[in-house]
Amino acid sequence: MKQLIYLIFCLVSFVSAQAQDSTTVTTNFKDTLAVKPDTSYWQRSFSGGVNFNQASFSNWTGGGVNSVALGVLVAARALYEKDKVSWDNTADLQLGFVTQAGITRKAADQIFLNSVVGRKISPKWDMFGSATFSSFFTAGYRYTDLAANQNRFKVSNFLAPGQLTAAWGVAYKPNDWFAVRISPFAPRFTFLADQGVRFTEGPNKVAVRDPNAVAYGVQPGKSIRTEWLALQLQAALTRNLSENISINAKYLLFANYQTLDAIDHRIDVLLTAKVSKYISTTFGLIALFDKDFSDNWQLQQTLGIGLIYNVSTFRKK
Repeated sequence: MKQLIYLIFCLVSFVSAQAQDSTTVTTNFKDTLAVKPDTSYWQRSFSGGVNFNQASFSNWTGGGVNSVALGVLVAARALYEKDKVSWDNTADLQLGFVTQAGITRKAADQIFLNSVVGRKISPKWDMFGSATFSSFFTAGYRYTDLAANQNRFKVSNFLAPGQLTAAWGVAYKPNDWFAVRISPFAPRFTFLADQGVRFTEGPNKVAVRDPNAVAYGVQPGKSIRTEWLALQLQAALTRNLSENISINAKYLLFANYQTLDAIDHRIDVLLTAKVSKYISTTFGLIALFDKDFSDNWQLQQTLGIGLIYNVSTFRKK
């Protein structure tokens, strides 16, 4: 949680620093606020939300379990445009916990950062270089298929795994809110900073700690895997669908030329519907297919109602 708070503070500080020279209005969906004139060539948006749910029971004959759930979501973007040069930075962060009967478990966890530097070669086409990073804030556990003496089993952690992809290619950008990027050369580095997440499945799929197991594609005894020859395709959409509804969606395809029968796919969708100025409903979905992680599609879905703050200096074109 400390890592999340620190990262949010850095993002807010960055946005605030850039805003000191800003030329457009600031909008919180349909709410409009005045800001200083813009001479910085930066456009920014920030959406941060906190969802909280609580239930308690005392002498309740219908039964029930006391519970508390807390989730934090952040979606931030900073876009620099001057002449033919652009620099587009996005951050999508999630962290949530739920406590039931005194037992706390992680309910959501994501770090996804993307930075793209481009140079326009035609009105709708750029040449670009990018860096994409993904990982988790904190340790993750499985709670099923465990040995009799265990109540949880660690399977992930911060930088276990962590993935950093560098990519070069061409991008189709018809406007400020949509882009498709194709990278025929996109080396990826998979990190495993915690060797304690290596395990195999024994009889009846029971998890067994195994230091000699391959974890997230990283071989035993190593803390990094490098895939030099690979292709990456990215599509990103970030915009307001109406005065009170916004969407932030991404698709990422990664294909190692040596293992084209195991292409990775990732889909991220975050929908925000504003109920009032500072209250909103958020729906988040992450769908991931990566054979180094699992042979099946992995899904994470979140739905919450809570406090939200939105600010944007993107100019309408």
